[in-house]
Amino acid sequence: MLKCNELDLQAPDGEAKPFWRGGEPSQAPCALGCGAKPVATAPAAAPAVPAIPTSMQNELVAAQEICSRAKTAVVEMFGHARMGRALELEHISALVEDISSSIARHPNAFISLARLKSIDDYTYMHSVAVCALMIALGNQLGLSTALIRRVGMAGLLHDIGKMAIPGAILNKPGRLSTDELQLVRTHPLEGEKTLQATSQMCEMVVDVCLHHHEKVDGTGYPHQLVGDQISLVARMAAVCDVYDAITSDRSYNQGWDPAVAIQQMSTWEGHFDDEVFRAFLKSVGIYPVGSIVQLKSGSIGVVIEQHPESLLTPKIKVFFLPVLNIYVTPKIIDLSDPEQPDRIVARVPPQRYGFKNTERLWLDEEMPKEH
Repeated sequence: MLKCNELDLQAPDGEAKPFWRGGEPSQAPCALGCGAKPVATAPAAAPAVPAIPTSMQNELVAAQEICSRAKTAVVEMFGHARMGRALELEHISALVEDISSSIARHPNAFISLARLKSIDDYTYMHSVAVCALMIALGNQLGLSTALIRRVGMAGLLHDIGKMAIPGAILNKPGRLSTDELQLVRTHPLEGEKTLQATSQMCEMVVDVCLHHHEKVDGTGYPHQLVGDQISLVARMAAVCDVYDAITSDRSYNQGWDPAVAIQQMSTWEGHFDDEVFRAFLKSVGIYPVGSIVQLKSGSIGVVIEQHPESLLTPKIKVFFLPVLNIYVTPKIIDLSDPEQPDRIVARVPPQRYGFKNTERLWLDEEMPKEH
C-alpha cells in the first residue's frame, strides 16, 4: 500500500498522524491522484472552474440522478468486495467528483436526498450519504479541492468491511447478541484488509475505514485511540457516520428527526472532536433540511432550505396546526426575512403527531390531506 502524504502536507499545524502510520510518507502518488511533492515545490494547479449555484429544487433533480448512479456503483463495489474481487477505483473517483459538484452547486440538495433511504438500501446508501457529508464538512473546514475528493472517497469506502459480516446480522431486526456485536465491530479491521489488498490504495482512505468508530475520549474501537491520536479525517468520519446512521430508518429502529439528532449529538461528551462537530453543525445547520419544527406562532413546519449566513433562520414550509390538530395548505416562510416576526421555538419529533412522509414537503410533492 502506497502511503499518501497529502494529509500530512495540508492538515493543520500540529495535526497528529494516525498511530499506526510508521516511517516516512511515500514519495509516490497514490492511485487516487494524491500529490506527493512538497507544497513549496509543487507546480501551481490550474484554477478550478467554479460551480454555478442553482436553486434547491433544480439541484434536487440532478442530485436524484447522481444518487441513483451512486447506489448502483456502490452495490456493485460492495458485491466485488464480498466476493474478494479487487476494487475498481476509476468509476468511484468520477462518482465522488459528481457528488462534490452537486454540493458545490447547492449544499443542501444532495445531502438531504441521500438521507432518504429504504431499510433494504441502508448499507449502500449510508456510504453515499457519508461521502456527501464528508465533502460538505471538508468544504466547511477549508480543505483543498484535491483533499476534499480524497475525503469523499474515504466516506464512500468507510464501511467496505461490512461485506465480511453476514447479512443476517447486519439486517437483524432485534438487538444483537454480545457475540454478534463483537463480530460487527470487526468491520473496520476487515475493511482495512480489503483496502490494503487494493493496488495503490490511498492511506487516508484506509485510515478512515479503520478509525471512524474511534472516540476522542478513548472509548471507541478498534484501537481505543484518544484525542489527536485520531487523524482529522477519521474524526470527520466519526461525526458524519453517526449523523447519517441515527437519522436513517434501520431494521431495528426508526431514524431520528435531523434537528433532534443534532441536539442529541451535541450532548455526547467525549464522543466527537469539538472543532469538527462545530464545523459539521455549520455545514448541515442546527435545523437540517427535513427537520420538523414548531414556530412561535404555534404552527408546525418542515425545514426546506438553509440560510447560508444564519443557522437559526432557515426556510420553513408550514403544514400543520396542532391547536386544531389539522393539516393546512402548505405555506413557505423565510425566517431570514427582517419583516418576518416568527421564529423556531422547538424541535418536534414526527412521532408526536404521527407525521408520515414529511420529506414530500421539501421535495415539493403533495402531502396527504388527512392526519
